[in-house]
Amino acid sequence: MKIIPVTCAIIQFDDKILVVQRSEKMKLPLKWEFAGGKIEEGETEIDCIKREILEELNIHIKVKERLTPVIHQYPNFNIELIPFVAEYLSGELKLKEHCSFLLANKDELINLDWAEADLPILKEFIIHQNQFL
Repeated sequence: MKIIPVTCAIIQFDDKILVVQRSEKMKLPLKWEFAGGKIEEGETEIDCIKREILEELNIHIKVKERLTPVIHQYPNFNIELIPFVAEYLSGELKLKEHCSFLLANKDELINLDWAEADLPILKEFIIHQNQFL
């Protein structure tokens, strides 16, 4: 089965992290995830995440660093999820695909019902953040 390259962003709004909930019509309905999407032909990973965040959430971000990609096998498809830590720059947050969003702290993030591919990214991010506290 082909592996689909997908970017996602851990977007920081001051001391909170933006997470989004998949709509009932999407694959993995109502699961929480870091926003992002598929890399298009000829597009860099960073160009992809900036484009996807603008298209899905109507906001601009500054990419700060890349975390470890995760290859995850779902029953009907495989993805390579490429995570970036980013910070909010500008724009009014408007959901175009997802049904809900949350600005959460680390403790709140841990208790959400996550899409499975996002879990290792969440864990790496929390460990990474704790190194700087």
